[in-house]
Amino acid sequence: MPYNYIINYPVWELDFLGGGFLIAFIAVIHVYVAHFAVGGGLFLVLTEMKGYRENSFGILEYTRKHTRFFLLVSMVFGAITGVGIWFTISLLNPAATSILIHNFVFGFATEWVFFLGEIVALFVYYYTFGKMNRRQHLAVGWLYFVFGWLSLFVINGIVTFMLTPGEWLSTKSFWDGFFNPSFWPSLFFRTFMAFMLAGLFGFITSSVIKENDLRNKIQSYCARWLIIPFIFLIASASWYINSLPEPQKLMILQSSPEIPPFIKAFLFLSPLIFAGGVLMAVRISSPLKIIVTSSLVVMGLLYMGSFEWIREAGRRPYVIYGDIYSNSIPVKEIDFIRNNGILKNSRWAMNKEIDDKNQLMAGKEIFMFMCISCHSVGGPVNDIRKAAKKYSLYGMESMLTGMGKINEYMPPFPGSGKEVKALAAYIVKELNGRKDEIPSEHSIPSLKTKTFPFDPSKDQYVLLGWTGQGMHSILDNNRFFGLSNPGTTIYAQLIKRGKSPEIVTANIELTYRIEDGFDTPSSQTDFWKHSKALYGRQIKENEGLSGNKTEGKMDYDENIMAYSAADIPVVPYRKDGAYIPFPVIYIEAKDVQYGRILCSTGISVPASTEMGCRKCHGGNWAKNGVTGLSDETALDIVRAHDRSNRTDLEKLAQAGNPQMCSKCHSEDQASPDTSAKHLNLSASIHGFHANYISKNDPDPCSNCHPSSGFSKSYRGIHSNVGLECSNCHGKMEDHALSLLVYEKNKGVKSAEKLMKHLYPRLADSVTQIEPRKPWANQPDCLNCHIGFNPPDTDQSPQNMWTRDTKSLYKMRSDEAGIMCPACHGITHAEYPATNIFGDERANFQPLMYQKNRYPIGANKNCSICHTVDMKEEIHHPNMLTIFRNFN
Repeated sequence: MPYNYIINYPVWELDFLGGGFLIAFIAVIHVYVAHFAVGGGLFLVLTEMKGYRENSFGILEYTRKHTRFFLLVSMVFGAITGVGIWFTISLLNPAATSILIHNFVFGFATEWVFFLGEIVALFVYYYTFGKMNRRQHLAVGWLYFVFGWLSLFVINGIVTFMLTPGEWLSTKSFWDGFFNPSFWPSLFFRTFMAFMLAGLFGFITSSVIKENDLRNKIQSYCARWLIIPFIFLIASASWYINSLPEPQKLMILQSSPEIPPFIKAFLFLSPLIFAGGVLMAVRISSPLKIIVTSSLVVMGLLYMGSFEWIREAGRRPYVIYGDIYSNSIPVKEIDFIRNNGILKNSRWAMNKEIDDKNQLMAGKEIFMFMCISCHSVGGPVNDIRKAAKKYSLYGMESMLTGMGKINEYMPPFPGSGKEVKALAAYIVKELNGRKDEIPSEHSIPSLKTKTFPFDPSKDQYVLLGWTGQGMHSILDNNRFFGLSNPGTTIYAQLIKRGKSPEIVTANIELTYRIEDGFDTPSSQTDFWKHSKALYGRQIKENEGLSGNKTEGKMDYDENIMAYSAADIPVVPYRKDGAYIPFPVIYIEAKDVQYGRILCSTGISVPASTEMGCRKCHGGNWAKNGVTGLSDETALDIVRAHDRSNRTDLEKLAQAGNPQMCSKCHSEDQASPDTSAKHLNLSASIHGFHANYISKNDPDPCSNCHPSSGFSKSYRGIHSNVGLECSNCHGKMEDHALSLLVYEKNKGVKSAEKLMKHLYPRLADSVTQIEPRKPWANQPDCLNCHIGFNPPDTDQSPQNMWTRDTKSLYKMRSDEAGIMCPACHGITHAEYPATNIFGDERANFQPLMYQKNRYPIGANKNCSICHTVDMKEEIHHPNMLTIFRNFN
């Protein structure tokens, strides 16, 4: 039994002229002339009647000459371009053309009968002008107009069907498809457009009339043909757009990034055309009228073109809305092809299977089947090289994976995983000549980390310090937007050693200072330069948002029994420009009464600028070949946001007013209206990108968060024993969905759009996913370490989050008041941790106090704080067992 192929037709390889250029070029010109052919018929007969009524030989002679011009333009040029449309669409999209023919064959046949009537009537009208009885000649003219308008009537039904098929999708009825939701407003719109063009083309022929009075009279008459229908055209345009079903209306008014320029062109040209008509109605010099006429002809073409482009783009991602995609894949077959592959279902494919040898050849075939109908190769319309230039191989694969999910003006890519990789490889390597990125080798700067001695037989105090985040990504380029500020919060607790150690909170002063070479961060980032635009106030150089500098005093917080200093401006660059993402902050505890130093220690503070945005947004590392957000990458991010959301972030940035992401995407909005409109930042970023990152990606987090190079964000004990981000946070889809469900419950409508194509991996359905507030509801250590015991599983259970910020690991303390990170290290860098710059920067205090990398007090090493042996598990259960990863 022969295989029933779904993709049945070969491909017309246009390359440069692909991307719809050919059909757009032919169709816009044809439609321009065709509308003139309809309105011009009425113009001819009414102008002839005017000549008889006024007994004006000049008007009748003008009408006869205009008829010859009309015949040549409409019958010769119009007919040729009409045939050109059929030739082009049958080759570019034969599947959709076949549907039109099979469903509207009698409609087309009827239109051809009307068109034949037009031809006969127009030839009779022209060749019998002045030779036939007036009444009979006018009757022939009226016949031409009726036939012409009936042609418009029929073609309008078929054209509007493609945008708004309505009930046809379920009934397949000719009449349901023909008299579809946008049929009548479109018919009125096109009729008024036809009348306008009749007057506009009348300017062309009237401009050669030699007699001034007659020329001015005819041009004033033509101006009325332009101006009066124009008023009704605008009203019918409003009716047209409001008649569209909601998805098509949203595509035109909100979703499509390519429509706004054409809407702007339509709105811009409308008053110009009206004004041009008014100018032609008044007495101005003949040379000026010729200029105005020429301008109106060009503007009329652009006017018609902008409307047709808006209409065509409004049905994206379909050729026939809801029935067949622009890549010729029927909607009902999309899942079948996704499961079985594009090439296996393509009759004319040479490569049915993909391997390493034929990957690029197969990718080219997939490109021809799936992409060439909308994209050119180096051409003027939708050039794939230009569109995909920014993508790395991973970025292109991600784009194909997410295609059609959020930005629905493109159809979903129906290929298999191998076909995604093959197409991505062909576009990135073959078309754009991009080579595989080989990680460059960079020498690690030699660092000397100052440490402090500790003698348990003499020293009376232990100073424990930690940072508020185990991973902190910042932007060193705030010229275009701001994501996060270079602000790090540190904490410290001073413990007086003894039989019963105590936390010291009185008569002491804790100060901090960053290690030498990192004390002028403003020279390495433009955050301070743009702080007024980003935060609404000018922040002093080398200060954080709280006013803290790179050295200062820490404040006591009685709620957590610890000292802290918020928003210390830490950046990962030394004065000499070297990139060191783990500068050390030294803390010193002093007795305020006697002025003596009680204890000193250090904290390795993470601050990375190695976010992976460039993989999908283009550009290279901005600094040292290893880090930094380049202008090219940043600019593409704001342009992508502007294109998808119709914002003007690029314009604001170019005017010196970059915006902070959290201004709109904040958990605590200044305006209730804004809060209900925008997702919080975490939900927005994770929800959006989860739609693009393949579910087969084993470690999706590392593609964005700093994970290679110098600043490995995830570097604690859990990383060292082989656990991945998803072991605690869940798979990317589950992680994003929990954030989006929280936003959906708050009433943020855009959450549902991002959730639409996300399917949970650890739950059976979205209904089983509990809402999660970012930075408050996080994985709890005790989800796996039940009773502080070694875990029985390596996967944190779904929906088990900390209740609020107070219950977060970094804010939690034991019954004695010692905070968890004080002994175990901060999240993502729990002891024993690793660091490319050495153990001191990963495990400063464990090495200082106990000469090993393990948590403070591990392996029964209670003598760090207790001066007697301890047999009671005071801080938490199971603390006196041997560290299970001890070696």
